[in-house]
Amino acid sequence: MASLTHRPRRLRRHPASRDMMRETFLSPAHLIYPMFVVEDEARRIPVASMPGVDQVSIDEAVKDAKRAYELGLGGVILFGIPDHKDPAGHDAYDPNGVVQRAIRAIKAEVPELYLIADLCLCEFTDHGHCGIVHPVDTVDNDATLKLLGRIAVTYAQAGIDMVAPSGMMDGMVEAIRHALDSAEHESIPIMAYSVKYASAFYGPFRDAADNAPSFGDRRAYQMDPANRQEALRELELDLEQGADVVMVKPGLPYLDIIRDVRERTHLPVAAYNVSGEYAMIKAAVHNGWLEEERTVLEMLTSFRRAGANMILTYHALDAAQWLRAAGNG
Repeated sequence: MASLTHRPRRLRRHPASRDMMRETFLSPAHLIYPMFVVEDEARRIPVASMPGVDQVSIDEAVKDAKRAYELGLGGVILFGIPDHKDPAGHDAYDPNGVVQRAIRAIKAEVPELYLIADLCLCEFTDHGHCGIVHPVDTVDNDATLKLLGRIAVTYAQAGIDMVAPSGMMDGMVEAIRHALDSAEHESIPIMAYSVKYASAFYGPFRDAADNAPSFGDRRAYQMDPANRQEALRELELDLEQGADVVMVKPGLPYLDIIRDVRERTHLPVAAYNVSGEYAMIKAAVHNGWLEEERTVLEMLTSFRRAGANMILTYHALDAAQWLRAAGNG
């Protein structure tokens, strides 16, 4: 047999050469851990469809925040679950609401941790939709924008580092930016859920956040999974309105969209490794079909390879431990 001139395997033979040639790097600093915060004290309520994920009271959230900081995570993102819900989601913009109190408690104990708050009404409304419903069964986009601005200001007053509007309301970034700037919070950045699809992969999240719609669905304001050009249109609108970070959600079925977004902007890009993606891996690991550490790290690396600067993932705490054990923390 004639000798081969090109042998790519030469550079794969030794661990040192594989490390030197690695093109994409993953570290705990790239990971953001979502937390679901509830009322009362000393509460950890397991989410059945998301093994390893709990709803936590504020005191327990502080403990998890300390752990996230010690592991070197890029930050955490808070989702609030109030005891009281109503059509207008009043607890969302109450200065003493569950998220606002969680922000103050975490900042008092772990001031260096980067703290993000999801900004939406769906966890706070009794109908489970992402805005004010008016007229019947219709989300009023413009009435909702005013409330999103109020929520953002209360989060900023509590000490948040970044707000993350997720409701896919038209004009939400501009409205929130105006509200923050008018309240002299110009330094608070906005991470917009710019490209958020109406996905089947959100099912377990609705258990965790207690925000399943009581009627209809969210396809009137979240994107059709079949659309690609629309994603770029949504991206451009949020860029024009002053987003500081843009997000693609979900992550794994939309790696092509993450790459499209990365190629269209120099802003940081986030990917949300959503609940359904998490639950599938957990189920496969439980059944002995997949090796958890290798599978999770390969998946998270794929988000980075596609162009994500940061990854919101329920695997964050475990992944950070694995990365540090491997010398990548």
